[in-house]
Amino acid sequence: MLRAWLLCFLILVWILLWGTVSAANILSGLAVAVLITVLLPLPAVPVEGRVHPLSLLKLILLVAYYLVLSSVQVAWLAIRPGPPPLVAVLRAHLALKSDLVLALAVNIFNLIPGSIVLEIDQTRRMLYLHVIDVGSERAVQRFYKQVAEVERLLVAAFERDEDWRPAAKEADAS
Repeated sequence: MLRAWLLCFLILVWILLWGTVSAANILSGLAVAVLITVLLPLPAVPVEGRVHPLSLLKLILLVAYYLVLSSVQVAWLAIRPGPPPLVAVLRAHLALKSDLVLALAVNIFNLIPGSIVLEIDQTRRMLYLHVIDVGSERAVQRFYKQVAEVERLLVAAFERDEDWRPAAKEADAS
């Protein structure tokens, strides 16, 4: 089912690239989509938890709130008089179990204006983020509170202990 959706999506992208819907574009899009999925298959991603829709909705709303709030803050920092804001690289530890959820967390933090993930320590679940406007202890604590809220909602949405089923680890070939 997922492969069929991927083929349809790739055909749609192909049609959008050409700008017209025609039988030739649909057939050539199908050929390109099949070629891509056969020659460049995506690795299987283990799904180890369960999605909780209400918690996911809370996460989406929180991220939307942070997007708006951070955009306003960054815009204000850009136009306000005075010296440029103090920036820093801050370290944040996330207690996330899944690599997939860790990747989602990284994408969330990269989307929020004013912060960008510079490095991911996957084994220790540590993120190093470049953060704008850390001129006060209050601003630093606000950042860490934001990270903790996103982490809490990610766990609630995808990694609850009662639903967690770790994927079997592959044996080393060496």
